[in-house]
Amino acid sequence: MNSPPVTLPRLTALARQAAPKLLEAVVAPLAVFYLAMVILGFQWALALTVAWVYLGVVWRLIRGIKVPATMYLAAFAITVRAVVAFWTGTWMWFFIQPEMGTICIGIAFLASVRLNRPIVQKLTLDYIHLPSAVLGHERVRRFFARITLLWAFVLLANSTLSIFLAVYQYLEGSLGAYMLLRTSAVAVISGTAITFSVVAFKRLLQRLHVAHA
Repeated sequence: MNSPPVTLPRLTALARQAAPKLLEAVVAPLAVFYLAMVILGFQWALALTVAWVYLGVVWRLIRGIKVPATMYLAAFAITVRAVVAFWTGTWMWFFIQPEMGTICIGIAFLASVRLNRPIVQKLTLDYIHLPSAVLGHERVRRFFARITLLWAFVLLANSTLSIFLAVYQYLEGSLGAYMLLRTSAVAVISGTAITFSVVAFKRLLQRLHVAHA
């Protein structure tokens, strides 16, 4: 019995789908924080950044759009970040806190490989259907293990670099430099890893003679 075809979206289609979410969840909060910090001060920057995230939740509720569970988690997380940053009185802690969480996620990625349950495979199956015959192939299992290792090191590298830049630029007194350097570095590292992962996955499917788009 032939396996059903596996359809992979093009990189351009993935980018179009991801861009609005990245703008709302990543770029916009950073822009709000920085502009408010420059114009109104640290406390207003915290308040307006938190307000931006909650506004996204309220806007969806008013329009009857289902609010993803991740948005509620993001709202809770940014509230905690803002409280800690307000208590310490430094913008550095506002940016360091999520990096500590990312380090824990990176460690979880490493542990999942050790347990033969690579997290990237589970995440992939949330978006793409793969026949059991494909999942059971030894080459596919090795692929997901290696890609999970790759993303574990990507997450750890991004977080380590971000924490270093936050501490260094805080001592230098340059929030703008931190945001520019950190955003650029993370975009390059993550973008390269995403492109490599998708291209490698398509090549794997080609080698297994699985139909794909």
